[in-house]
Amino acid sequence: MTTLSLSSTAVSLPQNLPKHPNLRCVSMSLTTEAKSQFRLPRQGRFGPGRRIPSSFSSTATARENLKSTSASVPTSVPVRVAYELYLAGHRYLDVRTEEEFSAGHVPGAVNIPYMNRVVSGMTKNPDFLEEVLLHFRKDDEIIVGCQLGKRSLMAASELLSAGFTGITDVAGGYAAWTQNGLPTES
Repeated sequence: MTTLSLSSTAVSLPQNLPKHPNLRCVSMSLTTEAKSQFRLPRQGRFGPGRRIPSSFSSTATARENLKSTSASVPTSVPVRVAYELYLAGHRYLDVRTEEEFSAGHVPGAVNIPYMNRVVSGMTKNPDFLEEVLLHFRKDDEIIVGCQLGKRSLMAASELLSAGFTGITDVAGGYAAWTQNGLPTES
């Protein structure tokens, strides 16, 4: 067994875990509340023949779509961990539309839409990378969030593929941020 330590909390992991090139170790001090986000399922819970709960399906589907296109898969963290990173000085990149952002956002967040609304729905912002480079360096520690977690996962993947090194995706997005009572501004 391999042991993963988070402050004073240790979690045992099986030796046969698959290696992933984008997996990185982060050393940080977490509050007790944030540590509770790291509870792992019992061994075999999601083994062969087991269904993943529907609450995981949208992010899991987005992650699988990214894997199938050979894109870089970013590290996704629960919203409480994202908040700890934010408090530690990571900058927040909000990739929602300007309308969503103006309705409320994380204090100090930079808004660069990944998708724009058009008459027929949504279309990718063709200037996304160029706009991000106007506000961030490739080695900045950046938390990427959207409304529910799908656009941020795509945006974070694109940023990693473009050579950004400190990218972390917020699982659950701004909706999870507000549901957890974390600070916002309009």
